[in-house]
Amino acid sequence: MAPALLRAASPRLHPAAPAASADSGQGRCAVTIRDSRPRGVALRVGGSTRREFSCITKASKDHSGLTRQLLDFQHDTIDDVGGEHDPFRELKARFMDFKQRHHVENYSNYQSLAQQQTPKFMVVACADSRVCPTSILGFQPGEAFAVRNVANLVPPYKHGASETSAALEFAVNTLQVENILVVGHSRCGGIQALMSLKEDSPSGFIKDWVSIGKSARLSTEAAAGNLSFEMQCRHCEKESINSSLLNLLTYPWIKKRVNEGNLNLHGGYYNFIDCTFEKWTLVYREELEGGSKYAIKNRSTWS
Repeated sequence: MAPALLRAASPRLHPAAPAASADSGQGRCAVTIRDSRPRGVALRVGGSTRREFSCITKASKDHSGLTRQLLDFQHDTIDDVGGEHDPFRELKARFMDFKQRHHVENYSNYQSLAQQQTPKFMVVACADSRVCPTSILGFQPGEAFAVRNVANLVPPYKHGASETSAALEFAVNTLQVENILVVGHSRCGGIQALMSLKEDSPSGFIKDWVSIGKSARLSTEAAAGNLSFEMQCRHCEKESINSSLLNLLTYPWIKKRVNEGNLNLHGGYYNFIDCTFEKWTLVYREELEGGSKYAIKNRSTWS
């Protein structure tokens, strides 16, 4: 169980004929979308076909219209945005700095990355704005395939499709990463939400998502229930990392590669209060000493 681990450690686009521009008189390439008209969906039940409902959505027209605007975009177009209030002014400056100092100076590397990616790491991290794994661990483009969600949770395989499970499937089966790193952190709002859940709490996206970590909460209450709420949250922040590591092993293709020695599972905890990072590796074997299948190794603290 996790407490023991803690103690041990779309439509197709087709170019149309050039259309005359009303203001310039010059030809301009328009785009048509084949079969973009919404159609009713027929359900076949017991050999008969009945038109049960019509999938006519305004959104389907809206997004194709937006895409057409993007395709018609002219690079010298300047939107009329209030200058000093433009939230993208600073981002543009940062991008141009990145382009000059990184992309231009390492052009051959970025050309290689344009052809393929071969990251060694898959990182599951929290969506918290203070916890960017690229900044904290210095990952460079092409080094880590990452997904971020509330409380850096990995749902079990039986949970079904999610952005996290889809990212794991791609990283492990297609990119064949060698390491999966689950990164938790101090003062995590998602963990605080988990520890604050009440049975009669109104349903919502956050409640439904953090409930994935209920086993970590139960383990925390058993091991640290006599401590303050803040300390319980601190304990659960690490407990949930180990819970996610165990959940990774419920995915058959992850378990298979771990057993073959081709994939390693790691936990990491970033404390941004004192800027330290704890790292450990989960060992999984059917018959470990003491009768358990799980153990912690290579635990270290970077400070």
